[in-house]
Amino acid sequence: MSTKKNYAETSLPNGTTIPVRYEVKRGVSGFGLFATLDIKKGTVIIEYIGNIIDDKEAERKHKTMYIFEVKKNVNIDGSPRWNIGRYVNYSCDPNSETENRKNRIYVIATKNIKAGDEITYDYGEEFVLEHIKPHGCRCGSRNCKMKK
Repeated sequence: MSTKKNYAETSLPNGTTIPVRYEVKRGVSGFGLFATLDIKKGTVIIEYIGNIIDDKEAERKHKTMYIFEVKKNVNIDGSPRWNIGRYVNYSCDPNSETENRKNRIYVIATKNIKAGDEITYDYGEEFVLEHIKPHGCRCGSRNCKMKK
């Protein structure tokens, strides 16, 4: 019996389809996004999606950890659970990064990722100082920058 979820494919602005290569499951720091197939460096993994909100609304929701700034006064509120990209966790030693392509945010592999590995990226200094450092990093990396 398969436990694989039925995730929707995403398309790039040029119409290219991004195949599903991941699943959400429990990881070191709660739910995370894990590769179900090997992913080559440079591959687009998933798009970070959600409701588009302005800076004023983003500031009102500043405690929400899923706000992604796209450009001035344009933010993605990625908190809805249908945004599978929200499950990409932070790591001090990430295997992917985000990229803004025509005001759409994609998670791109920066290393070859093996099937079964958790997909992670660095959320940036501001986020880390506000949301991660006060509670302690749970990335589990041997190269964790915040180990005690």
